[in-house]
Amino acid sequence: MSPHQGPYPGAPLTIANRFLKRYFVAGGVATLTALPARADWADVNLAEGVSELAREIYGMHMIMFWICMAIAVLTFGAMIFAMVRFRKSKGAVADTKLLHNARLEAAWTIVPVIILIAMAIPAVEKVVKIEDTSGSGLTVKVTGHQWYWQYEYLDTDVSFYSRLARSSDEARQKGSGVDPLSVDNYLLDVDKPLVIPTGVKVRVLLTSNDVIHAWWVREIGIKRDAIPGFINEMWISVDEEDPGTYRGQCTELCGADHAFMPIVVVAKPKEEFDAWLAEQKSAAATALAATE
Repeated sequence: MSPHQGPYPGAPLTIANRFLKRYFVAGGVATLTALPARADWADVNLAEGVSELAREIYGMHMIMFWICMAIAVLTFGAMIFAMVRFRKSKGAVADTKLLHNARLEAAWTIVPVIILIAMAIPAVEKVVKIEDTSGSGLTVKVTGHQWYWQYEYLDTDVSFYSRLARSSDEARQKGSGVDPLSVDNYLLDVDKPLVIPTGVKVRVLLTSNDVIHAWWVREIGIKRDAIPGFINEMWISVDEEDPGTYRGQCTELCGADHAFMPIVVVAKPKEEFDAWLAEQKSAAATALAATE
């Protein structure tokens, strides 16, 4: 193709340039006008979370995000500038001295290594903190089943299964006549939630009875796989000032009803949790006595 021709025979390069400019301008305007119609950006980003660890993970994520954004802007900006300013149609000729400059090549090798090391140090610190379950005040064993969860409070007789709430289960059935939109927290509610105390480090032991599952609650910030024959370990917590209900899902494709395996965590103040646990212990003791 001649430098004075466009993308097809007989088309002047100026026409092609005008077409491309109009295309990119129109695309940019369409993108900007669509921004107000987009969902809240908080819904597509990581949650800041309701624990110190979750907030630290969020902070690290945002630091890495802006570093990557800065690198992308500099890199692609330089590429676009070079393609526009030094294109062949303007008679640009490659500078062989610049292409084989040893100092420049060393710089663009050493600088990324320094950036990676600077990013790795705080990231490793967070990973070490995530894996440190010492000092926990409560231990819960979580077992994944197809398609529900089992929670066992170790050193107590409290154990129960957590299944999809009946209202959601009925609404998802074909021909039920129940409108899913009329169901509160459709597919995100359970009959028995996991209850934990606020302000307490909770050690979680994860395993599975059948296939690989994954336990994840967005606001708590930790996700870990439940694997048959293995016990994975993690810890979670909720700040004292943030009691409430937090919802998540199994995030591993675990079978036909994978979408109907929600997780609900109810964080109660320490006194309320102690009362709840005492009530559960009493109910478990009564049920055990009835079977003897």
